[in-house]
Amino acid sequence: MLRLPDTLLDACLGDPLAPLGADAERRCGLDRDTARARLEALKSWLGEQQALLRARRREALLVWLQGPDCAGKDGAIRRVFSGLDPQGLTVHAFRQPSAAERAEGFLARYRRCLPAPGEIVLFNRTPYEGVAYDLFDGFIAAADIAGRLAQLAAFEDELAGRGIRLLKVYLQISRVEQKARLRKRLLDPRKHWKLAAEDLAAHRQFDQREAHWAGILAASQRPQAPWQLVPANHKWLRDLLLASLVAREFERLDQHWPTPPLPFGLDELERA
Repeated sequence: MLRLPDTLLDACLGDPLAPLGADAERRCGLDRDTARARLEALKSWLGEQQALLRARRREALLVWLQGPDCAGKDGAIRRVFSGLDPQGLTVHAFRQPSAAERAEGFLARYRRCLPAPGEIVLFNRTPYEGVAYDLFDGFIAAADIAGRLAQLAAFEDELAGRGIRLLKVYLQISRVEQKARLRKRLLDPRKHWKLAAEDLAAHRQFDQREAHWAGILAASQRPQAPWQLVPANHKWLRDLLLASLVAREFERLDQHWPTPPLPFGLDELERA
């Protein structure tokens, strides 16, 4: 088996009673070199599964990546999906919505980016930002959260009805690790562009924000659209776990090459 076993993947399933209660520092019995080698081997298999998905054009795969600042959403996308065919892969990075986007409803911009049959689409940040950061930024009140969570549940059910397989992943890092990564960005001129004044305020509020996210994750943890909580302090483990979760989604599709009737035969080609 190229991917990680179900025992390790099942351990990522969010616990509604303590969604962020696991240790972000855990290594799952793996080491960096082994994990990186397994990831490279697994990426080839993922490439074939993507080709099958494109050939069949029946289902689509939608991956939602969420996590605090410096959790590694960009890096995970690069390392896990870099070997796939860009013709069937799209990444959407969602920043703070504009005034026009706020006026049309918080789910509208996500609806415009849904995959067609045969495609893989990645969301770097998810519609759940409309529950978390809209509250922190003062755009909604606490009383609005229940209504937005109900809209999100209906949206996820709609995706399933349209043949879009949804994988919801929250990358969990510790406060200590976030501070270390922010420090690296400050010391590396090539990463200064990633920094914003809000990052310092968010780090100071790390515990408060994590508690708020834990409440959101608990309230939205449904069997038909579960959250996977991936420990992300170690980038090599984060990447292999994410790739393995994607691989398991492909396994559940049980894909085979389509066998349409051929439009012409070899003998006709030879006579052409």
